[in-house]
Amino acid sequence: MPYWAPSVKLCRYEFAYTTARPLHAPHHRHEMHDQGSKGRNKAVTGGGLIRALYSLALYLLLPWALIHLLWRARKQPAYLGYVGERFGFFSEQTGHPVIWVHAVSVGETRAAEPLIKALRARHPEHRILLTHGTPTGRQTGEDLFGDQISRCYLPYDFRSAARRFVRHFRPAIGIFLETELWPNLIDTCARSAIPVYLVNARMSEKSARGYRRFASLTRPALLNLAGIGAQTTQDAQRLSELGATSVAVTGNIKFDRVAPPGMLALGSRLRDLFGRNRPVFLAASTREGEEALILDALAGAQIPGLLTVIVPRHPQRFDEVATLLTRRSLKFQRRSENPEVAADTRFILGDSMGEMFAYYAACDVAFVGGSLLPLGGQNLLEACAVGRPVIIGPHTFNFEDATLGAIEAGAAMRVTDAEELVNTIDQLVSDSNRRRTMSEAGKRFTDAHRGATEKTLKLLKW
Repeated sequence: MPYWAPSVKLCRYEFAYTTARPLHAPHHRHEMHDQGSKGRNKAVTGGGLIRALYSLALYLLLPWALIHLLWRARKQPAYLGYVGERFGFFSEQTGHPVIWVHAVSVGETRAAEPLIKALRARHPEHRILLTHGTPTGRQTGEDLFGDQISRCYLPYDFRSAARRFVRHFRPAIGIFLETELWPNLIDTCARSAIPVYLVNARMSEKSARGYRRFASLTRPALLNLAGIGAQTTQDAQRLSELGATSVAVTGNIKFDRVAPPGMLALGSRLRDLFGRNRPVFLAASTREGEEALILDALAGAQIPGLLTVIVPRHPQRFDEVATLLTRRSLKFQRRSENPEVAADTRFILGDSMGEMFAYYAACDVAFVGGSLLPLGGQNLLEACAVGRPVIIGPHTFNFEDATLGAIEAGAAMRVTDAEELVNTIDQLVSDSNRRRTMSEAGKRFTDAHRGATEKTLKLLKW
């Protein structure tokens, strides 16, 4: 379901659900259609009424969806771009058979990078269609792939919009990343004999509780999926308990992302601008409320020469964080101005997109945001892969397995609050041996868990 749909948000951006089919789907589409018809009819029968009510709710909420776009556009005008795509009207023409990959926002789009590269290499006769739910996700897709692939917004989960999407692109296969489930779109794909997979799937206990409340909607969707590739055994178990019957553990494809050489080179140039002879702390992917906590805790810190680089997760918040710094009379410079950093500058506002690997490469110690407050945390694997000591807050339920693994490996440290965060920064910037040990541990940790992309490719059949 779209992220503006009824108040239950079962995933971060959207009240949306997917569909499932048997794991070993037949290779021929007509055969798949025949073999899956009984299961599909059962699923439709079991969830027909609730899906009808769901569809009605979507139509009733349509005015709110438009208001939502206008509201978001106040800070991010890109929300008003390509509005027709959100309702199933497209100008994009691929001219090739389509492999469709859905990555709702920035994190999912970055996670999809190794999978998309592998699909392009193995299926050069197909065109990749990458769909998104947010402008930042769309921009990330453009930054990563340019015109090598096609992109558009995935339409809201109206039945009519789903049908228009399927008729227009006629994808050979659909691949959803992480937590996406869209009942009407999945049903439409099932009726058109298009296999849909959920890959790199994660399911926290919190999300699972939300799904259970709507079992009559989620269970038929899960039963129509062609297969699910779960990140961990725990994710697979929770999905199975929700009714999924075609679940395999394939690992986390975010481990397969590597820092582009260009980003590492940019990181070196940034460090030249920041200053080689002062410690640099990176607050990466911070969320609303976290920056104030960090700034207040740093106010009383005595860390000689410390330069703090703050990179908010969402670009619409760049000016908001600038205001926080200004109100506290803290001298800062913007990354977008590409300045040589003055000796008395204490803060850099990382107001740029697509440069996270470079920021990690330019720092001594990194904190990964979304974890000081109960927001679930963000991906810490990029920092580990670059070999930077990682600090993480107490709230990491969205990335719990990877976080616990990094802590156990000695690549990351958990803190309970902003004050402990600052104390840990002080300890690490003063101890080069400890930083080196954590750096080496991070690289070993990420190297040891690569291979999820290959396992995912073996799962996909069409």
